[in-house]
Amino acid sequence: EERAAKGQTAPAGALAGVPVALPALTRALKLQEKAGRVGFDWNDPRAVLAKIREEADEIEAELDQADAAKTGAEVGDLLFAAVNLARHLRADPEDLLRQTNLKFERRFAAIEKALAARGKMPKDATLAEMDALWDEAKAAERRGG
Repeated sequence: EERAAKGQTAPAGALAGVPVALPALTRALKLQEKAGRVGFDWNDPRAVLAKIREEADEIEAELDQADAAKTGAEVGDLLFAAVNLARHLRADPEDLLRQTNLKFERRFAAIEKALAARGKMPKDATLAEMDALWDEAKAAERRGG
């Protein structure tokens, strides 16, 4: 109604009505759902996984070209494909990323704690040292500790 009052028309087509203001992961999910309703979709999550691999290969090719803008665009394609895989698994990508953020924070805190016990801060440690501590934190989580 607001658009009509301003003389604007809403975009037509299968993807119409997905608000631009949504968080990007949520908007990607909504766009993919709408495209899927008209048959533009894979039948198998493994096909989506193959697309993710293809996008990762395209990122690698762009890295070789050292073009940050093109590489960034390929990263966007990878993120879009990852959202699609989440959708095929009936998972909310926002929730999945939120859970992963918490897991990252928990494990990084374990690295900081282990380093502090050695009288160090992360900036004073090597990446190899922190990576080993990351693996320890990951293993401890799997053991339930």
